[in-house]
Parts: sequence; C-alpha cells; structure tokens
Amino acid sequence: MRPYRNYSIATLVILAVGTLAGGLLGSQVDADSTKPEDQFWTFGRVLALVEDEFVGETDSEKLVNDAIRGMLQQLDPHSNYLNAEAFAEMRDEQRGKFSGLGIQITKRGPDKPLTIIAPIDGTPADRAGLRSGDVISKINGEPTLELTVNGAVRKLKGPKGTSVTITIERPGPTEPFDVTIERDDIPVESIRVSHMLEGDVGLIRMTNFTSTTARELDDAITKLSEQGMTKLLLDLRGNPGGLLDQAVQVSERFIPSGELIVYTRGRIRGSKADYVAKRNVERWDNSLVLLVDGSSASASEIVSGAVQDHDRGLVVGETTFGKGLVQRVIPLQQGGGALAVTTAKYYTPKGRLIQRDYTDFEEYYLTRSHSETRKNGEVIPESGNDEVFLTESGRKVYGGGGIRPDYVVESPDPPTLIYRLVRENLVFDFSVRYANDHEDLEMGFTVDEPMLEEFKEFLASRDFGYEQEEFDEAIEFFSLRLQAQIGRLLWGAEEESRILASSDPQIQKALEVFGEAADLHSRVLRLGESDEDLVAEVDEPAQ
Repeated sequence: MRPYRNYSIATLVILAVGTLAGGLLGSQVDADSTKPEDQFWTFGRVLALVEDEFVGETDSEKLVNDAIRGMLQQLDPHSNYLNAEAFAEMRDEQRGKFSGLGIQITKRGPDKPLTIIAPIDGTPADRAGLRSGDVISKINGEPTLELTVNGAVRKLKGPKGTSVTITIERPGPTEPFDVTIERDDIPVESIRVSHMLEGDVGLIRMTNFTSTTARELDDAITKLSEQGMTKLLLDLRGNPGGLLDQAVQVSERFIPSGELIVYTRGRIRGSKADYVAKRNVERWDNSLVLLVDGSSASASEIVSGAVQDHDRGLVVGETTFGKGLVQRVIPLQQGGGALAVTTAKYYTPKGRLIQRDYTDFEEYYLTRSHSETRKNGEVIPESGNDEVFLTESGRKVYGGGGIRPDYVVESPDPPTLIYRLVRENLVFDFSVRYANDHEDLEMGFTVDEPMLEEFKEFLASRDFGYEQEEFDEAIEFFSLRLQAQIGRLLWGAEEESRILASSDPQIQKALEVFGEAADLHSRVLRLGESDEDLVAEVDEPAQ
C-alpha cells in the first residue's frame, strides 16, 4: 500500500460527503456532472488511481499542491498558491522587517561559495564585523556549498534573540574563523539610497512597497531638502511593487488632495473601489521626474500612472511591466499557506488599464519590447496598442498595458564579456581584494592603467580567458563597474549610486527635462485656478 494512501481515502470520504450533502440540500440532482462537488469527486478519484496504478512512488501532498498551482495558472499569471514558507516570507516583506543577521548574500552557481554581498548598516552582521566578499562556508557546523541561497536564508533567519554560528573564510591570508551572532529584527527598507546629484537635484531609489515605504519617503525627502533639493528624481526602476495602500500613500505625496490616484474594478462585492488623495499629507510641490523600466510593476505603475495622468511630473525610461491585477491573499487554515487570487484590475485616473495582455503566458514573462520612439516630443505606441487617453492638460498617453514613459530612453546592453565577468563574480571578487589593499583610496578615484593591468593579472590567476578585442570593447563598461563596486565597498551604496549615475543615460535624460516637468505642473495649476475662477463667476449672485 502506498504511504500516502490514507490521505486519498480521507479526501474521497470528505468529497463524497460534500456530494451527498449537495444532493440532499439541492432541489434536484442533474444527470450531467456540472456541479463543483462532482468535479471534486473526479479529482479525488484520479488522485487515488494515480497512487494505485502509477509505476513509481507518489507523494500525494506534492501532487495536490501541484494540481492547485496548475489550476490557478489557468486563470491568470498572478493568481498563486503560497505554501507556509512562501506565505511567511511574503508577510515578513510586507511588514517591513524580519528576524535574522542583516546580510545580503549570493551564490553564482551550484558549485560556487555562499558569499556576502554586503552587511546592512546597524544590524547584527554589521556589528559582528562581517565584510563584503566574506564566504560563509558553514552554518552551525554544516557546509553551505550544497545549499541554495533560499536554503541558506532559511537557516540564517530565526526568532529574535536566538543565535547562529557561521564559519567565515575571508580573502587574504587569514584562517577560517567562527562567528556566533544573535538574531535581531532586521528592517526591510524600501529606500536604501537617497542622495544629491548635480546642483539641486535629489535622487531617491525605491525598491519595493512595504508597510514603511511612505514614511521612508518622507524621511528621505526631508533629508535631501535640508541639503538643498528643489528637484526630485524618484527611481522606480526594478521595483516590482507591493502593498496597494503604500502605492496610494506615496502618490499622495505628489497628487493634490481630492484627486483620483487609482481605481479598481472586479466581479465580486468589494472589488470596486476608488482611491483618492487625502488631505493633511505633507506634499512635494516642486519639480518631479520618475524613472521606470520593464521591471517596474504593480504599485510602481500606480504611482507613475497617477503622476503622468495628472501631469504632476514626467516619466522617463522604458515601458513598465504591465501588472495591473489585484490579488486578495486568503490564509488557509490547514497547512499554514494562503491563496492569492485575482479579484480586480487596476486603472489609472484617466481610465488606462495597467494590465497588459497575458493570452500567451510564455510571451508574457519574456523581456518586454521597448520599440516605442518619439516624434515631435510625442510617444509613438507599439503597433496595435493605440488606445489614446488625454492627461489633465490634454497630452496624449496610451493604453495597451503598462505605463509608457514621456521620454523613452533604453538602457544599453553591455558587451558579452561583462555578462561573463559578472556570472563568474570576478568584478566583485577583484573589487573586494583591491578595496582591502587600498583602504587609503580617496573618493573620485578613476580606473587607471595600473589598475587595469592588475585586473588582467587577476583574471589570469582565475584562468579566465578572453580576446583582447573583447577586453577593449568592454573596457568602458567594466571600468565603471569596478569603480562603482569599489566605491560601494569603501563608502557605501550611495557612493556607488553616484558613480553609476554619471554614465546612466536614463538619469542623464531625466536631468535634462526637469524644467519641462516644472512647466507642465505649473500649467496644470493654472488650469485649475482658471476653473475655480469660472465657478466663482457663475456662482456669484446677480447685483
């Protein structure tokens, strides 16, 4: 008998009772099997037959979980079944904290070591003196080479106040050593980078939308305003989204009170909702430009769509992902998991559906085509996606899924050699060694000829082969990455961001259009004042 046979029998008994109850309570029993309980019976029967007849061993729990996922995948790309572990991770992220050590880790391949990218400032890992480039060879005495990153994260996380011992192998002549660290609450920050660029422009990079995002934005704006910021560049590139209420609250920092930010429409009760900017919110009223790309999704698209529809600022970059389906997450009592099921769709204030077509799921998850261009300052949409909407001031914007920027600027693809260097972790490894050997390096350093020669020697020591022509073609790209990575190791993520910004075509374009963004906002304000004057004139009683 199969080890999980009792599971199937129990399932069939429950389903049979459900079927009987349905028949007794219903007014009649139809001959055709169209009722849900009939489909349950069929499913249970198939499961039992598979367990009895299949040539190999079966795991009923896995079969049922896979069947649930398969069912949901037939609905849309974002309805999903979360097991207990995935559900717990999602709640940690949305709450904005978890208990652990506070390190970012990576593993470049199944046979590569578990390496620390960076400790997070002020966390147990930071206080313990862990460094970028340190290899975690053991966790509580168990080797990590066979672990995945997710597997390692599960071992490093744990209840606050408990301890974990890790074995560190540090680049250089030092021997491996053990470090015992007490776990603590680790903030999951949405904003880890906020700094001034040239002149009075401040850059804020927002990586997701958790329960603390709007508060973090307020803090970042306050900090940069004290440093002289009068123009805000909000970077939402690579931001996959998160909590709807935080998308609304972030938008409220820019959209006037009483104005619509986003609305949802669905089939069930409660899925129809309008989200309007509230009063008594500290607003940023100066010039605003947003950066987006093909990985900006969901909550990122709500913010950029609202800013664009209300002409509150300009959007620069690449067309966003086009994820405009609302999921309701329903905890499941048995097993500790949850069902995330789509209940509604997002629309921008002017009625644009954010969700793009997902008829072909495989095509849906491929990198988006960014073939839009501009003619006389206007976006030319992709073929077939020509539904036109008008912004507050009458500018044309387009439907078809995702948010199309006001200025389309594609990020250049690096040469193939760069992908190989990154895949083998060689830029990072060299930067760690160089930073350790040159702690007296000063900000503003450049990658000069001696450093390039040292880099070549390093590549040779790792048996990394390349053609000189390849090297020459990629030199500008990897020189920038070396400079940025070393800058991060020595002075933090904000210095890395400043270095990369100097050669980022999307940021450079954004810097050019702040004047236009300010004029656009002023024009809309004047339109609003004209409407108010007209209403006052009409309402004024005759003398």
